[in-house]
Amino acid sequence: MPKKKLLHFKENLTFPFLFQIRYHELNAPFPLRGSWNENFFGNSNPIILELGCGKGEYTVGLAKAYPDKNFIGIDVKGARLWSGCRSVTKERLGNVAFIRSQVDYIEYFFAGGEVSDIWITFPDPQPKKENHRLTSARFIDKFQKIMKPGGEIYLKTDDTDFYNFTLMVIKKHGFSSGFATDDLYHSGTDEDVIKFQTFYEQRWLGLGKKICYLRFSLQKNI
Repeated sequence: MPKKKLLHFKENLTFPFLFQIRYHELNAPFPLRGSWNENFFGNSNPIILELGCGKGEYTVGLAKAYPDKNFIGIDVKGARLWSGCRSVTKERLGNVAFIRSQVDYIEYFFAGGEVSDIWITFPDPQPKKENHRLTSARFIDKFQKIMKPGGEIYLKTDDTDFYNFTLMVIKKHGFSSGFATDDLYHSGTDEDVIKFQTFYEQRWLGLGKKICYLRFSLQKNI
């Protein structure tokens, strides 16, 4: 392993807002589950998750724009999270945390109704494993268990198949779709989604790719 990466991993251990749980530790209760507001953030503000947050550009950008909300980025890659942690330290943000984990274990970290909204930014499209997609029924079930009623999920992707798959999931389950476009930057929207760009989004835009965007609620259409 490169020396630079080892140094980053070592520094990760010093960030008080980065939680790294080893697999064998999942058998013990996570101390902040159900009490993030009281015992970590020290307020009653909404908790917003970014899944597969990478370097945390969205997590940090949203946290700076909305100091009255709390943001938690989740990613399995420690090297990526190091960048986000450095940004949080530099900006002195008190409304950000990161978790190093697979999204599969999200129920271990959050109790029912603890999460207000979820951002999914440029996830692995999993072209051969639909059940592994973060908007598949398997993950939707997990999200329903931790989100507040009426909470929304925001998806940005450059993968049209992933976008269409998610539209199908929304329709199949009768969820409420707030906004959908297969060409975000030519859609005319003024939503916050256009104000922040991840590292990968900038790369795809530079290659001339279109960005798909979905905002939907897990509440059923009546």
